[in-house]
This record gives sequence, C-alpha cells and structure tokens, in this order.
Amino acid sequence: MGQASRRRALEAAGLLHSRPGDVVAPLFATVGFFLSVDKVQVKYEMLRAHVMDGVSVTQAARTHGYSRAAFYLAAADFAESGMTGLLDERRGRHGPVKLSPQIIEYLQQAPTTLSGADLAGQVAEQFDVRLHRRTIDRARRR
Repeated sequence: MGQASRRRALEAAGLLHSRPGDVVAPLFATVGFFLSVDKVQVKYEMLRAHVMDGVSVTQAARTHGYSRAAFYLAAADFAESGMTGLLDERRGRHGPVKLSPQIIEYLQQAPTTLSGADLAGQVAEQFDVRLHRRTIDRARRR
C-alpha cells in the first residue's frame, strides 16, 4: 500500500494525527513504514520510545506531537486494551440512555400526526420513562 492510499484509508477511518508536523521523532523522519499522519502508529511509537528506549515521558510526548497528559491517557488505554486502546473513542455516553428498542419501536409505529410532546406523555405513561420531545423526534426519523 502506498503512502497516498494509506493516508486515504487513515482519513476514512478517522485515524489521522491532528498535528503530523509536530512529530519530529527520528523514526518518522524518513519516508517508508513510519508515517507521521498515522495516529495509532505515532501513539504506539511514543509509548515504545519511553518504555523500551528509556526516553522521558516529556520528550517522548513532545517528539511525537502529544502533551504529557495525552501520553498518560494513551499509556492507560494501552495498558487496559492493548492496541485497540490506542484508537480514539468518543468519551462519555454513546447515544440516548433512555431509548430502549421497545420505546423506539413504539415511537416509529405511532401515527405521524402525533407531536413529540404528545408521544412524550404516552411514553411516560406506558414505559415510565420521561423523554424530551426532540429526543422523540430524532428517534422517529431513524
């Protein structure tokens, strides 16, 4: 795979390093296997430089375009999940917590003439769950 196609694949997957120009580690200075736009590779090499080569956390983070705080987050994620821990994941909730599959099905089968506010009342009565009308509107558009 060439660098251009690799870059396109990384971009499509959302794995581009946000500041590849800040990556000044010697491994990334030459054209070849090491690519400064590959966020996961850069994070891994940052951790490896510290653990295997004895580079300080500050220097490893700086030469790979990250802060010390980002280094420690990457180290914790790697310790917990291995390489998959180096993939960025959205922090926090992943979608509405109150919308169960049963509620979504109920909302999608409801007549379109009912407003989100009307359905919010029905959902509260039937499922004992309070939803905002905008949450209901978004669920109905799925």
